[in-house]
Amino acid sequence: MKANRRTSLISIALLGTLLATSACSSSGGDAGEDVTLTIATVNNPQMKDMEELKSRFEEDNPGITVDFVTMEEGDLRAAVTADVASGAGQYDIVTVGAYEVPQWGAQDWLLDLTEPLASDAEYDVDDILPAVRDTLSVDGKQYAVPFYGESSILMYNKEMFEQAGIEISNNPTWQEVAEYAAELDTDEHAGICLRGKPGWGDLFAPLTTVVQTFGGNWYDENWDAQVNSPEFVEGVEFYVDLLNEHGQADPVSYSFTECLNLLSSGKVAMWYDASVAASILEDPEASEVAGQMGYTHAPVYKTEESGWLWSWNLAIPKTTKNPDAATTFVKWATSKEYHQLVGEELGWTRVPPGARTSTYSIPEYEEAAAAFAPITLEVMESVNPEQPGVNPQPYVGIQYVPIPEFQDVGNQVAQEVADAIAGRTTVQEALDRGQEIAQTAGDLQK
Repeated sequence: MKANRRTSLISIALLGTLLATSACSSSGGDAGEDVTLTIATVNNPQMKDMEELKSRFEEDNPGITVDFVTMEEGDLRAAVTADVASGAGQYDIVTVGAYEVPQWGAQDWLLDLTEPLASDAEYDVDDILPAVRDTLSVDGKQYAVPFYGESSILMYNKEMFEQAGIEISNNPTWQEVAEYAAELDTDEHAGICLRGKPGWGDLFAPLTTVVQTFGGNWYDENWDAQVNSPEFVEGVEFYVDLLNEHGQADPVSYSFTECLNLLSSGKVAMWYDASVAASILEDPEASEVAGQMGYTHAPVYKTEESGWLWSWNLAIPKTTKNPDAATTFVKWATSKEYHQLVGEELGWTRVPPGARTSTYSIPEYEEAAAAFAPITLEVMESVNPEQPGVNPQPYVGIQYVPIPEFQDVGNQVAQEVADAIAGRTTVQEALDRGQEIAQTAGDLQK
């Protein structure tokens, strides 16, 4: 752990130095020239839609070509961090999560988009959902724009529930969900799909919310780690047992995309994950279960809510040589007009959710997204990032801890838990090791 922490701190220091020295030279490079923008983005369906529609942007902006580099979530974070830390400037635009934006913005690692957004009345920056916009701002400066926002919900196959004679409430408990999973687990389909792939943004996105509603959390108010506390252990043991008893086969190979494919093909009865998945599940061209799905609030135990709050955002590193062209593309891809374009060209259920208030007033979207749009907004407005669990915490955030060290901490502890899922260790042993990892990072915050 000492070696990992030293490497992390060196990387952070190097990153700040490189960006500080490159900032003065990043304002040129795209004036009066043909420009090729390289965007690094996550391998999610909404991002693939953006790539599919990029030709419309290129037609309207002669001289600007956009190249996409699409990666899985963990690979994306590693590639973007390495690029910025080296000062290579390989990417003009990056897809970053709500976790990174405030940290990188505070360090002046990203272009400040406040003025170009506010000065464009047609863009209407005030239309961005306030809760999401706030997570992307530091000291009144906005460093990214949301491509889509989300919370987490329980998604279930209504036909399977009806055939089993099961009625589910809008606010189920985890204990009830476990009972449903046991009844619905058959040779034809699993009872539930949950992420098991190691990674702080993979396994621990949903698992942290489970831990919080069981009364646990990563740190207490004094930054003392709580990873092997009884409540944290209870939450993880529940999750691991549910996966092993009634979840999908080979769970450590599953994250968002894999569970999405399983549910959309009718091979699992329930899935707890990002609310953005509902728009894909309701698309007849992408899902075999469109029209058959139901949605509820995230399951709870000791809290009233347990959903997360997240957004995938477009930001511009200060290492870009094409800031003007990059800003033009970022505004296009997050505009009202883009939402209209997605609806008209690809289908209204595929419009990026949880980003703009006006989206929920488009008649075609209201009709097409009637199954999931209301609950998405309801959950996003119900969660409490300041205290998502039972006890107070020294930071604002739900499914992540907004400190630079958390990527490393979360990844390492996730690997320990994945070993427990695979039966190579016990949950208690995994979290005892995780406690040491987390405490090292906690001590740096004191």
